[in-house]
Amino acid sequence: MSKGIVHLIGAGPGDPGLLTIRGRQCIEDADVVVFDRLVNPRLLSYTKPGAELVYAGKSPDGHTLTQDQINAVLVAKAREGKTVARVKGGDPYIFGRGGEEAEALADNGLDFEVVPGVTSAVAAPAYAGIPLTHRDFTTSVAIITGNEDPTKDESTIAWDKLSTGAGTLVFLMGMVNLPKIVERLTRYGRPGSTPVSVIRWGTWPEQVTVEGTLEDIVEKVNTAGLKNPAVIVVGEVCSLRNHLKWIERKPLFGKRILVTRSREQASALSNAITRLGGEALEFPTIAIEAPADWAPLDRAIAEIGSYNWVVFTSVNGVRYFFSRLRALGHDVRELVGVRICAIGPVTREALEQRGLFIEYVPVEYQAAEIARGMQAMVKPGDRILLPRADIAPTMLAEALEQMGARVDDVTAYRTVPGTGDVEAVSRMFEARRINMVTFTSSSTVRNFVNALGADRIGDLLKGVAVACIGPVTADTAGEYGLKVDAVAEKYTIEGLVSLIRGYFSGSGS
Repeated sequence: MSKGIVHLIGAGPGDPGLLTIRGRQCIEDADVVVFDRLVNPRLLSYTKPGAELVYAGKSPDGHTLTQDQINAVLVAKAREGKTVARVKGGDPYIFGRGGEEAEALADNGLDFEVVPGVTSAVAAPAYAGIPLTHRDFTTSVAIITGNEDPTKDESTIAWDKLSTGAGTLVFLMGMVNLPKIVERLTRYGRPGSTPVSVIRWGTWPEQVTVEGTLEDIVEKVNTAGLKNPAVIVVGEVCSLRNHLKWIERKPLFGKRILVTRSREQASALSNAITRLGGEALEFPTIAIEAPADWAPLDRAIAEIGSYNWVVFTSVNGVRYFFSRLRALGHDVRELVGVRICAIGPVTREALEQRGLFIEYVPVEYQAAEIARGMQAMVKPGDRILLPRADIAPTMLAEALEQMGARVDDVTAYRTVPGTGDVEAVSRMFEARRINMVTFTSSSTVRNFVNALGADRIGDLLKGVAVACIGPVTADTAGEYGLKVDAVAEKYTIEGLVSLIRGYFSGSGS
């Protein structure tokens, strides 16, 4: 049996972009992933197929597993020869009890690795616009637990020295004890006028910050109803927040947007949402696969020189067509004399990267408009190849045939249901933690409704905006009973992003 190893990984405070490269590598390689409550669910998408997931979440209301039980799981899995990713919010060695887990592994002679993470003590203030040190204000910072071991008879924090011993004080998980923290700091010399900021859910879309002073912060926090998880920052640097807050000024700050594209294609939309300050929650409702039968496409490739036109309607069509072309021992020279049509700028770019000149790119991406634009270029009897998805609508082929063309509508790839985590997404909807759902094709709509259940889709989407990439997708959404709030005027990812931005800024439809 191979020797197991446990990776103690800091997952950061919530924003999935703050996971380290090494942390992601360990999650991808793991046979078992043991994860905490404050780990962003998006990080679990990095796990390999078949990986065992063990939830070990802790909250003020109770623990799924005690710390001793967590230690036992890590030891047992490593003894089985498994590669274990122990994924913890923040940093494992900063009030994450990672030291205790490492001790348990070391005591049992097991290998382990520590992968540091971005602690919320640093990240939450940074996202709220508060630098913990600034040479005009302070050159020292202390990080303190706000929730000491409840079995202790007395506090072991040297409040008399701490209160004025560091310029900036950061307390983690201290909301229950906030009145005690304030009382002890003021008792031992910290002025009541000292600025304080309390940041809840730092780096998450739910991030909220309450500002005050030691004199009034307890009252302000109680009025706002803030609870853990929260970071308490005490010090003059808090006065810089209004000048330096940055993420709150982004147009999608505080918005969590569901992306239903295939996992391979989701990144363009997800990255754009992230750049605008939102969180993209990927829920792939479709997956792209090879045709069940290559024969029709193979026949078309064998006689590709006899076609007058090849019309590519998507990047997937381009990818699978040229992959098969090469697999059959052909290359782009086979397309000499064949005119190329690309539907959309992204498809055009994919073709141009292969050294092809594009004869025609329609302004509108609907079947009738595409056919109308090609009418002057297509002669009766011309042969046209459409390498597309197995479920592509037939309107384009029919419109071209009405012009007298001979059309071979061939399956180049299949669109099948995706593998998104239905239970996790359902919980997010039920908790009202999703602001918008995006659809980029009719198949994403159909599979989304089928996955979550047509009988409960109305309840799940209450208060959730629905955005579609174009009218065809919007029509499909309407057929499934979804209220569409916004439809992109330009039927591209860039158009959809512009639509989302406009919608939440109040300038969209």
